[in-house]
Formats: sequence, structure tokens, C-alpha cells
Amino acid sequence: MRYSFIAAVLIAVAVPVQAQPQVEALRACLADSTSGKDRKDLAKWIFLAMAAHPDMKQHASASAATAVDESSRAIATLVTRLLTDSCVSQTKVVMKSGQGAQAMQLAFQGLGQLAMQELMTDKSVRDSMGLFERYLDQQRFTKALAEK
Repeated sequence: MRYSFIAAVLIAVAVPVQAQPQVEALRACLADSTSGKDRKDLAKWIFLAMAAHPDMKQHASASAATAVDESSRAIATLVTRLLTDSCVSQTKVVMKSGQGAQAMQLAFQGLGQLAMQELMTDKSVRDSMGLFERYLDQQRFTKALAEK
């Protein structure tokens, strides 16, 4: 069986699969079986993967290539542990459900969300994300949202 779908599922793109009990069980197991460090490693991997986009490459440092390989190795170890050890029974049930990769993607979507939450709780990240507010055109908002 090929597991090339795992990279896609870790990006946490929403899919049209309903959250069935076996998918929710795997999602819960993935969350319970990862540490804060694991989730930060996942967030780093996602960040570095997005930095490979042609429009983002100019913002990545030259040392990113080494970081990408190290991050890929860490995520491979994490996914292997999760799917073949920590959550193997839940993984088997999901894979036998007939939804395969889509169900795995949905289960990993929750882990991707946890990874992002892990970073978003940091004050520096929140402050950085809020910087755009100083450039909003408050007059346009006031005018557009004023009741008439």
C-alpha cells in the first residue's frame, strides 16, 4: 500500500467526508498521542512546505533546504509512530472503512489545527498577525458598516 497521501493529509485541507465515529476516534488518538513539541514540528513542516511555493520562496532563507530535510525526517518519524504504534487500531479501522485517504485527511486536519493553535497562543505570533490592523482604512469601515 502506498502512503504518498500522508503528505497531503498533513496539510489539513478540508475534504467532503463526514466525520464518522471511526474518523473521530483516529482524530482523538492523533491529538492525544502528540506533544506540544510534536505539534510545533508539524507546524514547522507545514511552514517550510508553504515556503516552497514560487510566490513564497523569496521570503525563505538559504538555510531552508537543510531545515526542510530535517523537518521532513521528523514528520516521517511522527507519522510512522502515530499510524503504526500509537493509533494503529484506529488507523486500521479507518483504512478498512472504504474512505481511506479522505478519512485520513480529515483525521489529520484536526492535528493540523492543533499545530496551528500551538503557535497562535504565542504573544509574538498574535502581535505579528495583528500588525495589519494599523493599515486598515477605518473611515471606509465606518462608512461601509454604518446603518442607514
